[in-house]
Amino acid sequence: MAVKVLVVDDSSFFRRRVSEILEQDKDIEVIGFAVNGREAVDKANQLRPDVITMDVEMPVLDGISAVKEIMAANPTPILMFSSLTRDGATATLDALDAGALDFLPKKFEDIARNNEDAIKLLQNKVKEIGRRRLSRFSRPTATTPVTPTSTATTTRPAITQPDRSFNRSTAPSPTANIRASGKKYQIVAIGTSTGGPVALQTILTQLPANFPHPILLIQHMPAAFTPAFAARLNGLCKIQVKEAQQGDKLMPGVAYLAPGGQQMLIEGRGANRTLRVFEDDSVRITYKPSVDVTFASTAKAFQGDVLAVVLTGMGADGRDGARMLKQAGATIWAQDEKTSVVYGMPQAVTSAGLSSASIALSDVATRLVREIGCG
Repeated sequence: MAVKVLVVDDSSFFRRRVSEILEQDKDIEVIGFAVNGREAVDKANQLRPDVITMDVEMPVLDGISAVKEIMAANPTPILMFSSLTRDGATATLDALDAGALDFLPKKFEDIARNNEDAIKLLQNKVKEIGRRRLSRFSRPTATTPVTPTSTATTTRPAITQPDRSFNRSTAPSPTANIRASGKKYQIVAIGTSTGGPVALQTILTQLPANFPHPILLIQHMPAAFTPAFAARLNGLCKIQVKEAQQGDKLMPGVAYLAPGGQQMLIEGRGANRTLRVFEDDSVRITYKPSVDVTFASTAKAFQGDVLAVVLTGMGADGRDGARMLKQAGATIWAQDEKTSVVYGMPQAVTSAGLSSASIALSDVATRLVREIGCG
């Protein structure tokens, strides 16, 4: 059955372009259009699409407000289109808080190395989030207003993610009662893609200020977005969160977010370990940043003293790096299928026999604190 899509944008050119790209795939059907946020809300109720593509900036009712109304009345997977600017990044992160699942740049040349790859990426994203439709969504029980972020350091309340998502219950699951293994660690590494911004926020906001190890964050995200995302997390979390920079010394209780468009490695030994952040011109590596690249470097630097977590995301980035970590004696966890927006990355690790635990998103922070021993 084809994934039914509602395309929302105030530009007739962009609506037509998105529609033409999507309908090149036989498994996608564009069933309607909307030219502003208000019409999007009405069409979502009338047409009941499997996926909505939504512009952030629109007349009458903006994209963020439209997402909030749609998720309150008729929860639907929403893919945002955004400009690669600081304001665009902030607005897109607000849209994700409001309930959107993922985003792409409006300029297709910014999506991938060539036009064909960009087309495939858009089609695949729509199909992946469309497959999580209907039974996976629950009507929200409460809403939290999204306060626009005026500066990078503004602190604002987090949206309660389980209120609007895929069966993400706040009730603890049986895995939350599992005891710590007793293994000792020196660092935590977390890799993710589609659905990752909200997943990372869910986990990191629950960690205590005395978290004893550095944390590496690898999120597939454009370069224009990672500074705003790091600043947002830093304003919400008890631990410190920063966009990684060349030469950063690894410190306990600090989470380092790999910059978009670059790779993040570990250099040095012992207490002198620092981060290497660099532009990667390799055509062999698809993702920049890449979970595989950072995981492999972490395995080399810390051997088995690593707790790595692979969260929701398309594809299999992280599997090869997790294999290197596993061979070095590290512990690998994966998010479970039920709470993943897209089960690609966690499934790749789990199917390869590399993960020792499959954990619901709501339990990851609790398990981390218990396993690390800082609760």
